[in-house]
Amino acid sequence: MLNDISKKTGLARIFAAFRYSWDGLQAAFSSEAAFRQEFFLFIVFLPILYYLPVAHVFKALLLLANTLVLIVELLNSAIEAIVNLASPEYHNLAKQAKDMGSAAVLISLFVSLTLWGYAIFDVM
Repeated sequence: MLNDISKKTGLARIFAAFRYSWDGLQAAFSSEAAFRQEFFLFIVFLPILYYLPVAHVFKALLLLANTLVLIVELLNSAIEAIVNLASPEYHNLAKQAKDMGSAAVLISLFVSLTLWGYAIFDVM
């Protein structure tokens, strides 16, 4: 299955890549509570972002920061899955890899919250 996409060309390759990406999103929704929570917040903040009376460039920056949280959470989940497969028993390096992925999520959340805080206080 891993080599299926490399055998395809043109539109078939694009459709296969899209299907694998869709499968990844479904896996994140079904197995990652943090991703579901962050996605829910992403959806809640979209209409707020639309009506927020700030410059369009700043709205784009907020949208990018919110999207970054989802992307980093997906990468963190992928790191955790591969570490669990490679090291089912406790290992300090496995813990370190998982902790670093978690730290990346925390930093992305901090960036997003900082920008939202700035936007809200700038409007007031």
